[in-house]
Amino acid sequence: MLSNQPASLSQPQPIESPDQQNVKLKILLVDDHAIVRVGLRQMLLDAFHQLDVTEAGTGQEALSKVQQNGWDLVILDINLPDTNGLDVLKKIKTLRPALPIVVLSFHPEEQYAVRALKGGASAYVTKDTAPQELDTAIKTVLAGHQYVTPSLAQRLEAMPIQSGGKPLHTLLSDRELQVLSMIGGGKSVTEIAVALDLSVKTVSTYRMRLLSKLQLKTTSALIRYALTHHL
Repeated sequence: MLSNQPASLSQPQPIESPDQQNVKLKILLVDDHAIVRVGLRQMLLDAFHQLDVTEAGTGQEALSKVQQNGWDLVILDINLPDTNGLDVLKKIKTLRPALPIVVLSFHPEEQYAVRALKGGASAYVTKDTAPQELDTAIKTVLAGHQYVTPSLAQRLEAMPIQSGGKPLHTLLSDRELQVLSMIGGGKSVTEIAVALDLSVKTVSTYRMRLLSKLQLKTTSALIRYALTHHL
């Protein structure tokens, strides 16, 4: 069930834990920036009476904690130092299919929201709209619903009609899109290989696939494409 009510701009009201009996709501917060985690933790503590927040700074750490403990909710960033958050999302849903996940990212909805929802996320929230949007999304997800913003709901409804006219990058795999984004950010093949823990040859192969799928001829053209589409 979808909920696309806009976030309230009023002060978030604290809500009780699921069983109202002093049992703490357990949330796993996954973000590679400590300062962001501190801010999110405080926002969550302000919004919930009974809360136990555990932090993870990498995808591997998040997967380890998911395997070791039970959680009521995961808040997951896309940009992690060791892997793509969308890959972590899929692995978590394999390990814990019923575990709700809210993806929180600085990337705009048009980049990753649809991919995240298809990958099993219960909500996709951009960091520039938090905390109001995040507060609404969490409460909606904990109530057993999927949360989408009004703009994303419109995009989802329009997708089947517009499928033939989508930008070429919507046909890329998650990893290909990640490599394209890093190329657009000015990183070299070697730098991308180190960041993603891949061989230079593998990244070069991704680069060739991108050139083919996007119908481009040079790395400079890939950079321009990524910048033009805000990737």
